[in-house]
Amino acid sequence: MTLRIGNASGFYGDRFDAMREMLTGGELDVLTGDYLAELTMLILGRDRLKDPGAGYARTFLRQLEECLGLAHERGVRIVANAGGLNPSGLADRTRELADRLGLPVRVAHVEGDDLTPLHPGSLAAHAYLGGFGIAACLREGADVVVTGRVTDAALVTGPAAAHFGWGPADYDRLAGAVVAGHVLECGTQATGGNYSFFQEGDVRRPGFPLAELHEDGTAVITKHPGTGGFVDVGAVTAQLLYETQGARYAGPDVTARLDTVRLTQDGPDRVRISGVRGEAPPPTLKVGLNRLGGFRNEVAFVLTGLDIEAKAALVREQMEPALAKAAEVRWDLVRTDRPDAATEETASALLRLVVRDANQEIVGRALSGAAVELALASYPGFHVLAPPGKGSPYGVFEDVYVPHGDVNHVAVLHDGRRLPVAPAQETAVLDDPPTPPLPEPLPEGPTRRAPLGLIAGARSGDKGGNANIGVWARTDEAWRWLAHTLTVDRLRELLPETADLIATRHTLPHLRALNFVVEGILGEGVAAQHRFDPQAKALGEWLRSRHLDIPEALL
Repeated sequence: MTLRIGNASGFYGDRFDAMREMLTGGELDVLTGDYLAELTMLILGRDRLKDPGAGYARTFLRQLEECLGLAHERGVRIVANAGGLNPSGLADRTRELADRLGLPVRVAHVEGDDLTPLHPGSLAAHAYLGGFGIAACLREGADVVVTGRVTDAALVTGPAAAHFGWGPADYDRLAGAVVAGHVLECGTQATGGNYSFFQEGDVRRPGFPLAELHEDGTAVITKHPGTGGFVDVGAVTAQLLYETQGARYAGPDVTARLDTVRLTQDGPDRVRISGVRGEAPPPTLKVGLNRLGGFRNEVAFVLTGLDIEAKAALVREQMEPALAKAAEVRWDLVRTDRPDAATEETASALLRLVVRDANQEIVGRALSGAAVELALASYPGFHVLAPPGKGSPYGVFEDVYVPHGDVNHVAVLHDGRRLPVAPAQETAVLDDPPTPPLPEPLPEGPTRRAPLGLIAGARSGDKGGNANIGVWARTDEAWRWLAHTLTVDRLRELLPETADLIATRHTLPHLRALNFVVEGILGEGVAAQHRFDPQAKALGEWLRSRHLDIPEALL
């Protein structure tokens, strides 16, 4: 029997109407919502500092205000990690809402992920739990399950395990659900959103994705009829590569082998996932630590016309005394200017200054005062994009690992009963599998200098301070060329920012894909705002824009 699981949120702040759209657009058994990310946990932690009763995604409750009755009427169960740092609080608010609406809805929650007391100095420390707590709640009759920090894929593996009766040792089936869950977790990124070849369909308002799961762990990714966007092998490949690392995709329930995944077009807007193999999970659970790192401030000086380098040197020298005490000072000259430009904006470059320190005064008044005082005393044409403020706190993310048994994973049922969820009984140390053989290289032939993106797609993202760049070829012939051409050394040539960093290449032949993990390019994580693109969202598109000598037969 097919289990239809849809997604209505890929992040905290996603399309508000998505829950209603998914409930009214077609048949569903379960509707999930992913509201959490590394940055979100920091935001919710700061909310909880102001109000101990906060710490959950408030928009989820507002969505339920409109849609809980609709879900109840249609028999759709709702599973969301919107509980954030306070799943019990959100469960209570949801019960109050159901009572006020006169709906006999059973609300359960999952807890045990909060390890903050064990990590002094952290604002939030939460283990990534698996899906069996969710499964326990659903097996006991819950209509709504809210969780804290579970893995994104757990929102799918939990309902699937409950529906099909899977146990902890059903690794292949669980791995198939993990892959389907990973495709669904970012919402419309699976239906043409943020897609390299977005011009091949209408992505003005992509529909949200759903998965048709089967008892053997296979699945079909699709969307409701008549919704925007598209589902094809390329779009699913892009999302499958997003924020992954090696061929072994580890989770608390199972390690999914991404090098076994096979994707096939199963009709219009239907992509079948099959062949997924699973292994025992690693012996430890990931714990995400968020803490306040200090204060940061920034200002962008606009440099227009001639003598850009000299103007930048002048303002840097003028600002030096005010920056002497700052712990970290970073200058970046962004040459957006063009010679003989037709508009003032295209004649201008940006000199970006970012300052960090534990002392707010150093990055606040000292910086802003010094910048403002230059208004009539610096380079010709002096102005800034916006005056610097008083400095704002920034966060730092890091991950640590603890044994499964150190976490008290509990399903709290609608009637108050507490069911402990056993930790993984069988584990396996996570190692990279042997590098698979490469395809035969293309024969020699004429080449043309052209952008990589003409024959390859890419998607990139963040994991703490690291970034991944997944690159895939669109044809077998292009894969034969890509697999031999895009080495780590070539990546460093094309993306000079990576030249001095550790980069690792992983090969996924069934997907015609390479996945690169670049360590440290994002500093201390997204909340630290280390670089221009702090989540590496466009790193892959930068790579696609770089020119190489590409065989003319591929162009």
